[in-house]
Formats: sequence, structure tokens, C-alpha cells
Amino acid sequence: MATFLYRLGRGSLRLRWLVLAVWVLIAAGAGVAATAMQQETDPEFVLPGTESQEAFDLLDDRFPGMSADGASAKIVFAAEDGAPLTAADHTALVEELAAAMADSPQVAAVNSPFATGPNGEPVGMLSAEDPGIGVLQVSYTVPAKDLDEATIDYLEDAVADAEGQGVQIEVGGDVLEESGGPPATEVIGVGVALIVLVLTFGAFLSAGLPILTALLGILITAFGISAATAFLDVNDSTGILAIMIGLAVGIDYALFILSRYRSELAKDGRVADREARAEAMGRAVGTAGSAVVFAGLTVVVALLGLAVVNIPFLTQMATAAAVSVALAVVIAVTLLPAMGGVLGAKVFSRRQRRRIAEDVQESKPNGGRRWAGFVTRHPVLVGLVGIAGLGLIAVPAADLELSLVTGPASDTTAGRAADLIAEGFGDGYNGQLLIVGDLADGADPMAAIQSVTDELGGVDGIAAVGRALPNEAGDTVLIAVIPETGPADAATTDLVHAIRDALAADPDAAWSVTGSTAMSIDISDRLSDALIPYLALVVVLAALILMLVFRSILVPLMATLGFVLSVGAALGALVAVFQWGWGAGLFGVEDRGPIMSMMPILMIGLVFGLAMDYQIFLVTRVREAHVLGADPRRAIVEGYGHSSRVVVAAALIMISVFGAFILADQAFIASMGFGLTMAVVFDAVVVRMAVIPAVMALIGRGSWWIPKWLNRILPNVDVEGERLQKRLAEDGAEDETAFVGAAK
Repeated sequence: MATFLYRLGRGSLRLRWLVLAVWVLIAAGAGVAATAMQQETDPEFVLPGTESQEAFDLLDDRFPGMSADGASAKIVFAAEDGAPLTAADHTALVEELAAAMADSPQVAAVNSPFATGPNGEPVGMLSAEDPGIGVLQVSYTVPAKDLDEATIDYLEDAVADAEGQGVQIEVGGDVLEESGGPPATEVIGVGVALIVLVLTFGAFLSAGLPILTALLGILITAFGISAATAFLDVNDSTGILAIMIGLAVGIDYALFILSRYRSELAKDGRVADREARAEAMGRAVGTAGSAVVFAGLTVVVALLGLAVVNIPFLTQMATAAAVSVALAVVIAVTLLPAMGGVLGAKVFSRRQRRRIAEDVQESKPNGGRRWAGFVTRHPVLVGLVGIAGLGLIAVPAADLELSLVTGPASDTTAGRAADLIAEGFGDGYNGQLLIVGDLADGADPMAAIQSVTDELGGVDGIAAVGRALPNEAGDTVLIAVIPETGPADAATTDLVHAIRDALAADPDAAWSVTGSTAMSIDISDRLSDALIPYLALVVVLAALILMLVFRSILVPLMATLGFVLSVGAALGALVAVFQWGWGAGLFGVEDRGPIMSMMPILMIGLVFGLAMDYQIFLVTRVREAHVLGADPRRAIVEGYGHSSRVVVAAALIMISVFGAFILADQAFIASMGFGLTMAVVFDAVVVRMAVIPAVMALIGRGSWWIPKWLNRILPNVDVEGERLQKRLAEDGAEDETAFVGAAK
């Protein structure tokens, strides 16, 4: 692999204008395809094979007039003067808005707070606890993603016209929900990354190359996702992970190769010579590029492994992110060399070029060597402090609560509407459950209704049971159930399972629980069930990959255990801040609650990839020093002295890119940014820079032990480019011999 990449790097630099033209055409073609083919993304989560999804599909089939998948708006009224909503002026305002909404485009039904049934009984949502609060329920004929812009404008204008008349009006439901697309905060991360790169390279043009190549990668990925909407129902959260991880690894991979290129070119000294630049780039791509390809492959495999969970929107996110990582790798080994060739000698600053021309050795920072020396002198202290510290931070993870329902932010109209509904009716009204009964042939609907009502009466945690509604064919029954607790509360999850258990034995009907809350619970359950098997899969995969790379048993073992420790600590920090509220104000967290259920499994996949990146880039230099004869502790000092600076820079870039997402308005994106930021801090700074070298120093030569029979059967992937270096050295010796012979 190293030899192929060596030739690819040389060729890309020598044919730089052709390579640049190809990438420009690729980006332009992707942009044209996105513009011509882009469709609306889908904000809804679908989970095939679950009870809630099957019940929802049955409901849509048996009650076609209900528009079960149609959008809804809950217009909440709260009298500001303390008078009940039934006061004449308030009633007139509500009825006027209800009449206006009845004329809205795409509207299916409007249910006033004052609505009554056939016998005069109230069927509208008018609070008994607080008569000043009521809800006007509006149902639409199509899902939220298919609503026309005119329909949304009509709702906003109607509400705006009714405001300012002594009644607070807020709009909940899914009509005005904001898209879960990527936020603009990544600009902050890019800015910080640029500063880190300038400090690392000391040359502004060099610092800009990794930024430019990474941005091109995520641009092409974003175009591809947009074009895919013409063929697939793409969830509107699909691009979040792709942009987040693609930007981070795109910068990092380019950083590793560019750093090695500059090092090779400076060592040669012929900065202005084109052939010398081509040779230096070939060596850089053949060595550092090999590590980049292998590290990128580990991230792609970990992400694609998420498909085993069998949740469509999660598979889409993981696939898009895997594509962005693969693009980052290809760009790093082709486009970066080409752009390096365009820059020529300007890859160094004027001062750096002058020092190289004068053969003045750069005074390299020795912070990494000094740190590694400290670690190897005090391995027990450093190891215990690192492990104990991460273990302590991981403790809150034992209280991890997962939910797909995070609720709208409290400072939005949807959040204020939810708060008013909870105040006037109870938390459960924000997450009602739908009980759907598929009656057996010949079963009496009324008898089935009576039976299920009796069963529900014996289930704890139900605040109210709505009026049963049979369909026209009389083969299906629908009942609304209001829990006592909110949709994200663990008690609501227990209630859903309790209802299913209570109704499972009914011989006259197959009863199911559905609704957005039940569907979220089913998704969370599936993610929770997949968490441990996926973690085990990733740990085994990590051990095998590192065994191939390092030809060792203990190095992969300590690396994978360190990865588990990093994940645990990151989850602990996530629970402490977003669930417990510790230091929430520092990170702008306003609403505490359960962690988004997909977070742990996403973090496992991503942290695995990142951990393998840092492990490969750091420990390969240690192994190289060890193979050349250095004793174990000296090898650690030499290896970390050469590689720690660029790895620390890469980690800082990752932290800045992920950390910028903490500022996002969407709670899910903010929590993902925080979790990944903490994971990089713990894994790169604590595990890879402290715990791993400390344990390696304690084990000594045993770190590199491997049974002879295993060493023989393992394929040699040559990630470090040892064969390439040997071949180049032999070629150089042959050239020198030929030159001397010709001179004689």
C-alpha cells in the first residue's frame, strides 16, 4: 500500500493541474446534481418492524379520513388578566381564530377549546385546573414536510393578527418545528482550526490547505445528500454527522500528510527543486498517507457498522458520515499533494525558506519529548491518575437515561406552548398515547371497547382515557390515553410497556400502542438493546486492526481498554451536564433531561475511529524507534517527541470543530458536540498522551510481544511504510554506486 501511495503522491504533485481540474469538475457536477434533483428532507423517524410503527400504519389504513400522518398545530391560549378563557372577549378571540384556521389551506379539522360532543359533553381542550388556558387543535391533510409555504404563512399571519389582545398565544405541534439541519456554528470551529494550523506550520498558506481540502470534502458530501433526496426519503438530520465528522477528519488527515511533506522537504533542503518536492510528497503520502488510509478505514467501518441496529435514519446518518470520511481520505492523498505542488516553495514561509537554504536546523519544540520523559520516569503515578480520573468522571454514566424525545427549546413558541399545556392539563398531554385495536373477525366493537377500558383502568400511571372511536368498517378501534407523566419521563416508558402487557392476552383483538411518544420509546429500546453488542463488536474490531498494525498483543489490548475508558468518561460528562445540570450554565444548557437515545451508540462508533487515528499516528513512531534498536522507554520518548506535536494540533482541531456545535440551538446537536468534544479530550489528551505511554513504560519490551505462529499468519499491511523506506534506501544506494562507478 505504501508503494502505491508513494506513486500516487508523486503523480498528483507532478500532474497537479489535471488533478485540480478533476476535483473541480467533481464538485461542480455534484453541485449541479444537487440543484436539479434536490427534494424536501423528511423530519420524521420511521422504525420498521416495531409495534408502534405497525400500529401507526394500521391506523393510517383503517382511518383514512383522520390523516394520521398529517401535520398538527396546537394553538395554546393563556389569559393574561387572570380571567377565564370563557370570558366574553377571550371567547370571541378564540372563536375568531378558530374560524380563520378553518379556512386555512390544507386543513383537515379544527377543534375549538369550547367544542362539545353529540350529547353536549365538552370535547375541546379547556383546562379545568386553570380555566385561563385552552388549546385550539388544528389537523392538516399532509405531513409537515409536505405543507405548502402558503399554509405555514397563513398560520403565522392568523396568530400574529390575534396577538396583543390580552391573551398569550403560542403554537406547538410540528407545523412550525425548525429543521434539524446543520447549524452555522461550525464557522467558529474552522476559525479556531485555522489559528491552530498557523501556529503549527508557521506559514499561513500551508495552514489554509487542510481547511480548504476539508471544506471541499463536506461540500461534495452535502451536494450528494441533497441529490439523494430525489431517490430516498432522507431524514433532515442526515447531514449533521457527516459535516461534523467530515470537517474534523478532513482537516486532521491533511494536517498529518502536509506535516510529513514539509518535514521531508526541509530535510532534503532543495525547496525550490521540483523533483525534490515530488519526491518529498511521494514519501509523505507513502508513509503518513498509509496511516491516513488505514485510520480512515477504521472510521468508515465503525460508522457502517451502525447499520446493524436497523434504524433507517441512523443508518442514513452513519452512511453519509462514512462517505464524508472516505472523501476526506481520497482528497488528502490526491488533492492535497496537487495543491502542495501549486504552492511550490511557498509551502514554507519566507523565514523558513531562508533558514532551510542556510542549512540552519529548526529548533524543534521539545515539549513532547519532555512530557514523554516525565511519563516514563513516573509511569505508576501518571497511569493511576489518568485511569482513576477518567473512572471518576465516568461514574455519572451509570445513571444514563435515554429518550428520543427531547422536546422543543423553552425559549421557542413550541417550548412555551408545551409548558402551558403541562401547566393547564398535566405533563402527559404533551405525549398522548394511541391505543389501536385490530378486532378479530366477528368481534363486537362495543364489547372490545368495554374490555379494553376495564383493562386500562387497572394500569397505574394513566391520567385519562379518551372516548373510544371505532372505524366505519367496525374492525378497528382507536382510544387516546393520557399518561400522568411527560413524554421523556422514564415512568411513561414503563407505562407503555405496562399497557402492552395488560392488553396482550385479549382474544378478541390485537391491541397496539402507538403515537410519537410510543414510537420514540421503541426506537430508544432498540438502541439500548444494540448498545452492548455494538460496543463488543467495535472492541473486537479495534483489537484485530491494531494487531495487524503493530504486530503485538498487549498494545491493541491497552488501546481498546483505553477506548472503553474514554467512552465511559465522555458519557459520564454528558450525563453530568445535560441530564444532571452540573455546570449547565457554562455550556448554555437551558433544558435538562434524558440524553438523546442515539448519542451513546454514535459516540462509540466515532470515538473508536478517532482513538484508532491517534493510536496509529503516535505509537507507529514509537514502534519505529523500537525496531531501530532503542530501548522501550527511549523508544517512547523518541516516538512521542516526533509525533506528539502534530497529534496535539489534530486533537485541538477536533475539539474546536466539535466544540463549536455546543453553541447550536438544537439540543441534540449541542449534546453531540459536547459529547464528542469530551471524548476527544479524554482519549487524545489523557489516554493516548498519558495512560498509554505510562502502561507501555511499565510493561517494557513485553509491549511488543506476539506469538511467532500468530506473527507468521498475520498479513503485513505495512502501515508505517517500512518496505517503501527500505526500497527507497536501496534505490538511493544503487544510484550512488552508479554515480561513483561512472566517475571512475
